[in-house]
Amino acid sequence: LTGTSREQRAFQYLLAHAIPGDPHHILQTFDQWCYHCEHLSCVGPDKGRIVERVLLERAPLRVLELGTYCGYGTVLLAQGLPPGARLYTIEGDPRHAAVAEKVIRLAGFSEETVELIVGPSEEVIPRLREKHGLMNANLVFMDHWKRCYLRDLQLLESHQLLAEGATILADNVLFPGAPHFLQYAKTCGKYHCKVHRASLEY
Repeated sequence: LTGTSREQRAFQYLLAHAIPGDPHHILQTFDQWCYHCEHLSCVGPDKGRIVERVLLERAPLRVLELGTYCGYGTVLLAQGLPPGARLYTIEGDPRHAAVAEKVIRLAGFSEETVELIVGPSEEVIPRLREKHGLMNANLVFMDHWKRCYLRDLQLLESHQLLAEGATILADNVLFPGAPHFLQYAKTCGKYHCKVHRASLEY
């Protein structure tokens, strides 16, 4: 009715209520909006704690996020990066990317720390090294279309974009589900797999 998208309305709420430059407060304000106003498919606080724990354990210097959406996961990842680390995030929908860009900058992260790349993941991944300078990633967070998980993992492998000992963190593999990705990860012999039990966001 307002002529603006849910994502844009959420950003307007952030502008009105969140503290600029405070990533933790940005995420809390996002959560308030999603709990009490409109549902957005963000990572949310429950699964967010799993992401934070992995970041703490791994301390990755090069992180790749597939599926920026509104920037919630991006801010979550960026606030947990060790000093000198860099985050590359890919979003296929230009409208979502426009909102995410504003959210990321509102949270206080510069382009030196977080680079947002707009375009389909299958087109962006092969160009990451030569166009964006990502030699390889220590941590990959997948939170885009579930049907793309396996294809994009294999693209990362074939372009040698996974650092030795890299961690792949994939959201919602059980529901709505990414069965082919899960089967490949468990049976190809390249990965040690662990399923984290969590509730759906919000």
